[in-house]
Amino acid sequence: MPVRTVRQRCRAALTGLVALAATAVVTLCTAPSAAAAGTWTEIGSDRADPLTESQGLTSVEVPSGSPNRYTGIGTIPFGVLVRGWNHVGDPDATRDGYYVEPYQRDSGAMKMYRVQAPDGTWSEYLHALGPGEARNNSWVAISPDGQWMLSGEWGTMNRLLVFPTPAVNPATSPSADLPQAATVHLDHAVRDVQGCDFVDATRLLCSSDDPEGSLFGMTKPLLQIDLSAAPSGAADVTGHVTALRRLPLRSSCSGSFETEGVDFDRRTGTLRVIVMSPGFCVLTDSMTYRFTRA
Repeated sequence: MPVRTVRQRCRAALTGLVALAATAVVTLCTAPSAAAAGTWTEIGSDRADPLTESQGLTSVEVPSGSPNRYTGIGTIPFGVLVRGWNHVGDPDATRDGYYVEPYQRDSGAMKMYRVQAPDGTWSEYLHALGPGEARNNSWVAISPDGQWMLSGEWGTMNRLLVFPTPAVNPATSPSADLPQAATVHLDHAVRDVQGCDFVDATRLLCSSDDPEGSLFGMTKPLLQIDLSAAPSGAADVTGHVTALRRLPLRSSCSGSFETEGVDFDRRTGTLRVIVMSPGFCVLTDSMTYRFTRA
């Protein structure tokens, strides 16, 4: 083989190695660090009832001393169920005591948000699906100021939807369609998000039921979404997505787990996530896991 050809190949190989090293440095600088996986540390768990605690949960601040609230098929009022609203998702509550549950049904082009006011009265707000909007209604997350509500769609998505918070934002009325006000454009696709909750005005923690693991290198991840600005309804914002860790998947049964709702209690700094066990064990060892920031 001619010397010149060997030298050319060696030079090309060295150039390739330098480029690979540079790429690795860039990746290390831009990708989530390994330490990010330890940001939220598991501190305990409580059994999750498959009928009444299998979909979502939220901490309630008003009135003081209120217990945590959960949703499941067993919490859907009969009068709501017979009208076709057969799925309730992960709820949320404002800091002044308004409680919101998201509902979906198997047909039609509407979603429903059911709201309980601090005085105990209930009201219902309907949202007509926009072009290309999925019918499912898995969760709501209310901004710390109480005025805006985020919601997501099932499947692989690059956006979150922003609505005025029903019964709280003065632009809403039970007699009018609840309009989408803005969009959160995500910089990384997410899959099968089952719940989100605000940590502060621009940060969300979300539970993903992703069974594939191709998006973040892990199945069932806990996600963090950092917004470019607090939602205002006046303009779209962007969201930077980071996978923090895999959620616990422990059971006496083998098979497919299902991650459900998430709640962050700002008073204690405790994060809670529901994980339903596979098979028969959904009845025996489904759990609400508790985490704290390390």
